[in-house]
Amino acid sequence: MATLADLRQQFKAGKQALIDGFLAARPTQAGAQTLLRRLARHVDDTLRTLWTQAGMPEGACLAAVGGYGRGELFPHSDIDVLVLLPDGVEAHVPGPAKAAIEGFITSCWDVGLEIGSSVRTLGECLSESQGDVTIQTALLEARALAGDAKLFRLMAKRFMQAMDARAFFRAKTLETVQRHTKFDDTPYALEPNCKESPGGLRDLQMLMWIARAAGLGKTWKALAQGGLITPFESRQLQRNEGQLKLIRARLHAVAGRREDRLVFDQQTAVAQSFGFVATESVRASELLMRRYYWAAKAVTQLHQILLLNLEEQINGSQQDLLRPVEGHPEFLDRGRMLEVATDDLYLQDPHAILRTFLVYQQTPGIKGLSASTLRALYNARGLMDAAWRRDPVNRATFMAMLRQHEGQTHAFRLMNQTSVLGRYLWVFRAIVGQMQHDLFHVYTVDQHILMVLRNVRRFFIPEHAHEYPFCSQLAAQFDQPELLYIAALFHDVAKGRGGDHSELGAVEVRRFCRQHGLGADDTAMCGFLVEHHLTMSRVAQKEDLADPEVIGAFAAKVGDARRLTALYLLTVADIRGTSPKVWNAWKGKLLEDLYRITLRALGGARINLDAEIEARKADARQDLALHSQLPGTEEPLWKTLAVSYFARHDGAELAWHARSLWRHVETQVPVVRARPSPIGEGLQVLVYAPDQQDLFARICGYFDGAGFSILDAKVHTTRKGYALDTFQVIRPEADVHHRDLVPLVEQKLALALQADGPLPEPRRGRLSRRVKSFPYMPRISLRPDERATAWLLTISTSDRAGLLYAIARVLARHGINLQLAKVSTLGERVEDTFLLDGPALQQNKAQLQIESELLDAVSLPA
Repeated sequence: MATLADLRQQFKAGKQALIDGFLAARPTQAGAQTLLRRLARHVDDTLRTLWTQAGMPEGACLAAVGGYGRGELFPHSDIDVLVLLPDGVEAHVPGPAKAAIEGFITSCWDVGLEIGSSVRTLGECLSESQGDVTIQTALLEARALAGDAKLFRLMAKRFMQAMDARAFFRAKTLETVQRHTKFDDTPYALEPNCKESPGGLRDLQMLMWIARAAGLGKTWKALAQGGLITPFESRQLQRNEGQLKLIRARLHAVAGRREDRLVFDQQTAVAQSFGFVATESVRASELLMRRYYWAAKAVTQLHQILLLNLEEQINGSQQDLLRPVEGHPEFLDRGRMLEVATDDLYLQDPHAILRTFLVYQQTPGIKGLSASTLRALYNARGLMDAAWRRDPVNRATFMAMLRQHEGQTHAFRLMNQTSVLGRYLWVFRAIVGQMQHDLFHVYTVDQHILMVLRNVRRFFIPEHAHEYPFCSQLAAQFDQPELLYIAALFHDVAKGRGGDHSELGAVEVRRFCRQHGLGADDTAMCGFLVEHHLTMSRVAQKEDLADPEVIGAFAAKVGDARRLTALYLLTVADIRGTSPKVWNAWKGKLLEDLYRITLRALGGARINLDAEIEARKADARQDLALHSQLPGTEEPLWKTLAVSYFARHDGAELAWHARSLWRHVETQVPVVRARPSPIGEGLQVLVYAPDQQDLFARICGYFDGAGFSILDAKVHTTRKGYALDTFQVIRPEADVHHRDLVPLVEQKLALALQADGPLPEPRRGRLSRRVKSFPYMPRISLRPDERATAWLLTISTSDRAGLLYAIARVLARHGINLQLAKVSTLGERVEDTFLLDGPALQQNKAQLQIESELLDAVSLPA
């Protein structure tokens, strides 16, 4: 009898030999399938040996369940087993049976089999499966390994007799919807889960479980023979399933652990294991991910076709719900699904391909496409050629879709899912499944574009007016929403070509507009929006909006109020479509402020800074009166402040500062006041203290240590040598209540500013996986502003904890005065802008030293 130590060595060596052979061989689907089966057999043999040595109870049976029950095992997948006991054997009662079972399970772990085990009698197995769809699913693919085969066959027979196929179908479809929602209903996440994401292996397994539960077949070939899918679809399912299995097997083998996510850390290594080689323009990981996305997309399409057919088979035919679509006899309403009247509709009338989606938009109650329609579209891909794209009828249909009152979001998503969008807009096809390595997009380019289209569309839907009231108000007055939809479709369509994607995209959208019969003005509008879709965000987040010259230059570029409105709506939709983490209320306020100021300038109102400041002072005095402040309370503070202070704060902020500081104008002790931010997110913090060289650095050091992110800083020095600084800060945690942090910030920050001694070293925060996988080369620019009265420092680098503090320490070390800081976080990347002055900046040698130290401060740790 082999000892446990011998078995452990044999199991470990045998498994590693299989994995090493797999990695050394040319990556093929057949090779992956062979590995999965051999690994399962290797585990089978080890379990049988342990079962025999354990002296298990008479009549007991060992079964493989779950994925292991299929006779396939990925290198580091779960090994789920069921110890099945005859009724009457009580495994929980002390005695020989319990001891044998516990010994068997322990020995499995001792030899390195990390099993998931369940111990049930026949009766328990059947009763518990009735109330738990997870147990039902595991037992569907159960496979006898050792022990009493008769008991296993009895369990399998009774289990299938008790199976309610309709209830099981309902439970698994609801489970699938929930799972897809978790992954944003897209197979195109930049780090997809090749098992659980839409289009992943779980979608295929779910179909086979349903088919098994209904007794319709256990293989794709059997489903084809039963008429649920065509032989071609069967081959496509088998081929794409093999592709996903190959990728997942390689991922497990390369990672050396259970890892089903194609995370950035692993993508390059897995790609290299496939033999992919990077070029100057394409990473090896992008070649791998493109292969994955195409497989996932095919699975998504075929999954929907087969699922609808299974539903009809299990729940009964819906012929009684079949009725013609009014005005479109070539289509039928089949239980609220749009169905082609004949399977060869698209062969007979290729114009009907695009018309399908127009009818989908126009027909109330239709919620999707039927299996017949999806299948017909899948088989009509060869018809969608260059001549079809140039056809005037198709171009008119496409424009009609854009001009519909509703349905654009769902229609265009459905067009992308069925590959029609990329075949009609050939330029769009190039960015389907294209990754983005800019540290703030979390979707592939095509999915981001469709997210932006959705966001623009929501501005025009009254039910969503509460989300962005100002955007909805502007959209209600915009007479041609289709121009915004076109700009959304094209704004990033030229990514990945090299060169400026905004300029290249503008060329593409102008070509589209001319081909689709838009007038010169509309073509110019679309071209402007695509070419400048990043401009408004850059100006709002990087430049001083209190500077009349900044506003004047932006207004001149925009040209008129209509273009400004369109650009504002597209900009908000674009930022919102990059990542859930990129948008915040502060960005929203900056963009809205820029819109309103520019609108006044475009309306002919000269930017009269003196008049604007007097208006703000009047607002502040009114606010002070409402808070029972005596007239003139504000004057001692205001007399010490320059025009730039009043230009950078609105009336409410002026009043808050005056209320907080009127008794402390000449204090020697730092004054810190905080309040929930008026923009509705985070805190607004006021710091007033005798100025000192390292004051800004100490403030940043406190916020860094306390876990706050600085969104914005307005820095001023009074004529009496006091610093008056205002910060917008936020705690990234979702569940934090910022109001509760006000007393803590006021007390702790004041104490931190009174501390003596050198500035502490900035902490080197833990880098995110995205930053480590796609390091962003830091960029620093230090140049005089247009009037040569101050210096503009811009820093672009990967984000990490302590970054702003590290920058502030360098500036403090060189005696640089900070006038303004704009901190813009774009996912994992920051774009920070600082307005500076100081004697050191007038010396070329000192400038070079400052720039060098800043580069060291913002570079990633080795």
